[in-house]
Amino acid sequence: MKVKVISRSADEFTRERSQDLQRVFRNFDPTLRPQEKAVEYVRAVTAAKLEKVFARPFVGALDGHIDSVSCMAKNPNHLKGIFSGSMDGDIRLWDLATRRTVRQFPGHQGAVRGLTSSTDGQVLVSCGTDCTVRLWKVPVASVMELDDSSDDPTEPLAAYVWNNAFWAVDHKWDDNRFATAGAQVDIWDHNRSQPVNSYEWGKDTVISVRFNPGEPDILATSGSDRSITIYDLRLSSPARKVIMRTKTNSIAWNPMEPMNFTAANEDCNCYSYDLRKLDEPKCVHQDHVSAVMDIDYSPTGREFVTGSYDRTVRIFQYNGGHSREIYHTKRMQRVFCVKFTCDASYVVSGSDDTNLRLWKANASEQMGVLLPREKKKHEYQSSVKSRYKHLPEIKRIVRHRHLPKAVFKADATRRIQMEAERRKEDRRRAHSAPGSRPKQAFRKKRVLQEVE
Repeated sequence: MKVKVISRSADEFTRERSQDLQRVFRNFDPTLRPQEKAVEYVRAVTAAKLEKVFARPFVGALDGHIDSVSCMAKNPNHLKGIFSGSMDGDIRLWDLATRRTVRQFPGHQGAVRGLTSSTDGQVLVSCGTDCTVRLWKVPVASVMELDDSSDDPTEPLAAYVWNNAFWAVDHKWDDNRFATAGAQVDIWDHNRSQPVNSYEWGKDTVISVRFNPGEPDILATSGSDRSITIYDLRLSSPARKVIMRTKTNSIAWNPMEPMNFTAANEDCNCYSYDLRKLDEPKCVHQDHVSAVMDIDYSPTGREFVTGSYDRTVRIFQYNGGHSREIYHTKRMQRVFCVKFTCDASYVVSGSDDTNLRLWKANASEQMGVLLPREKKKHEYQSSVKSRYKHLPEIKRIVRHRHLPKAVFKADATRRIQMEAERRKEDRRRAHSAPGSRPKQAFRKKRVLQEVE
């Protein structure tokens, strides 16, 4: 009698060394797995729901100021450090890891309106409504780790008094010069007690200033006359100006595409411009229901964060018309300043209730060290979500956001107003002579004129 025995060699499925990869035999013929698409779709829906379940963006509050937080600046020399200035003249250096004050910089007699740090992170420049510009020495990273450093006040390296109040300041990349905004745009040097150059276009107050990260000699400002002005330090006069329908509160350049910048406007929207074509914005970012007070780009250049008078913080894609995330708490009041951290992992907001708040840039991101299998799981979930994101159920879950009741009602009212304006314009066009009222895109309507 002949007996056939099923056998296999152990060498075929065992490893010689622990680093060896095992052979996995898998047939990719789709006819063998007819339910694969359905299974993946269910996994994508589950992943989208779990992202909402685990969305806990708020990390903590940094309290210590006794008045509204009016401005902030990042410390390029230290990942965990951030500076904040308040309306009572107090300036603080915070350690985001421990959420406590590392150093205070007393001296301003009025509201601090602008903060910026030099490229090497060794000098902090502040300005305010007391008509002074002050330069401070920033403590090194080793001092920031000490527990008793918060009680040690710092004397300024220099204090320069000028003719008018200041509203903003920004430092030039890799140089000793910085620019202040007030009655005019003044260019200062660390070692000079008076401006080395001044620019003026009109008589209105300049309320924000920002240097271009790619071309350091170019800077953009916004004024109370609803204008956005481009200056070139190599020229003796301003280069170009665009006048909008409403005032621009803040400007931020895209660090990865330095020819593009985004303006935070009073009409609840943000407008992204190309420096080479200022007659109309490239993109309109809308979702806020009140004036947008501040804006800051992520170091990756793919998204930016905004803070608004409607007491919310929103994160937008750089080319997206609507916000990706909205952050709010019951106690948070009007947001005056926002910043991305230097590693793009967190967002810091400063508001009218004297607190700084730390948020995760990705609301459902898992904190701490991830195991390799956890990383693979997150990558797989994000890939199946992006594969099926066009389907209505997943789109509905991903887009859903919980809004405060006041914001929800204001958003509905604003939508009704915009729809009424559109209907009125359509009726005017219908009852006018053909061609006398040409249809104009919303982007072009917001820009009145460009001046060179």
